[in-house]
Amino acid sequence: MPVTEINFDGIIGPSHNYAGLSPGNMASANNAGASSHPRAAALQGIEKMRSNLRLGLAQGFFMPLDRPNQKWLAELATDMISAEPHIRAAAFSASAMWAANAATVSPAADTKDGRCHLSVANLITMAHRSHEWRGTVAQLKLAFADEAYFAVHDAVPPPYGDEGAANHMRLCTGHDASGLEIFVYGKSGGPFPARQHIESSKAIARAHQLSPDRVLFVQQAEEAIAAGAFHNDVVAVANEHVLFTHELAFEKPEETYAAIRDAMPEAEIVVVPANRASLADAIQSYLFNAQLVTLPGGAGMALTLPMEAKENDAVWGWLSEMVAGNGPIRKLVPVNVRESMANGGGPACLRLRVVCDPATVDPRFIADEAKLDKIAEVIAAHWPEEIAVDQIGDAALITQVQTARTALLDICALGELV
Repeated sequence: MPVTEINFDGIIGPSHNYAGLSPGNMASANNAGASSHPRAAALQGIEKMRSNLRLGLAQGFFMPLDRPNQKWLAELATDMISAEPHIRAAAFSASAMWAANAATVSPAADTKDGRCHLSVANLITMAHRSHEWRGTVAQLKLAFADEAYFAVHDAVPPPYGDEGAANHMRLCTGHDASGLEIFVYGKSGGPFPARQHIESSKAIARAHQLSPDRVLFVQQAEEAIAAGAFHNDVVAVANEHVLFTHELAFEKPEETYAAIRDAMPEAEIVVVPANRASLADAIQSYLFNAQLVTLPGGAGMALTLPMEAKENDAVWGWLSEMVAGNGPIRKLVPVNVRESMANGGGPACLRLRVVCDPATVDPRFIADEAKLDKIAEVIAAHWPEEIAVDQIGDAALITQVQTARTALLDICALGELV
């Protein structure tokens, strides 16, 4: 079968707002209380998907979840009228747009039973994300319903936090080849919580039937977490045989690099020195929260990264030198995802990578230009233009958000997700 990597982007939902719900996420904290622009945000996300299609890449998408989450509020014995402001905001969050946190994915080439395994993330560290997983797993089980090719697992139970693919990397000689899976966990980060627990990573590796000699468990640097790298994908990204990482990403970098090279001698590790781009630069620009992708036709790799990286002189200077050399990354593709960035989500946050034969996926979740045109029309017609934080809970806004999502489900023939 023609196995390839498909990037599934989360369509940015109509309730996208800046309530500042995510401690340790600098952008989220710094923009708390600002007005968001859901329509512009979602259209920016659609344009990023178009950019990937134009590079010749396979592209998919996921639907926004139902918001506000009335079932979760009912479990808390409240509703959008009676709930305290922080609970109301958590129920209204559009954070499922960051599909990198949807699940951890192990391709069929890595697993004992020869199926692609997906484990939905529990996201229990943050209240506003902790209630996402049931809606997400329902969508995963629909998109990847063929049990001959896929196994979709429920979330790891509490108390072990799991944030999905944002703390998981895979190195391989080709997407269809057996890979080395790297699970990155945290311990502490100064005033900020470490969101990925090693026990969650170990449980997922077992559930996915991975060979122990093809798995590494690596600690994220406490310094990186304290600086605002709340997920590993803020400071490192991998694709096929290449690891692209900040010098200060891992607690024991040289030990990590040695373990990678021992397990996979073909690995190429590209390290950005801290004296060229500081942790602060990396986090402000989301240099590493980029889509590192393999271009068709042997054209090397491209890095799809936010415009903020181009606007940071230190970061762009180093990147320009890198692509001018003889390294594996040959092309830089800046994209505008400013609305997502303002809440702490770059291009890599917006997508979940799944290696499989596209013909085995429910075609309703696969993108092409015509389908994106229709989705963009729905967004332009129904998404709120602006949301101020004090509007959260407003009855008219809730009706608009729910109507907008229903219109999107209708155009994509995904009524099962109502």
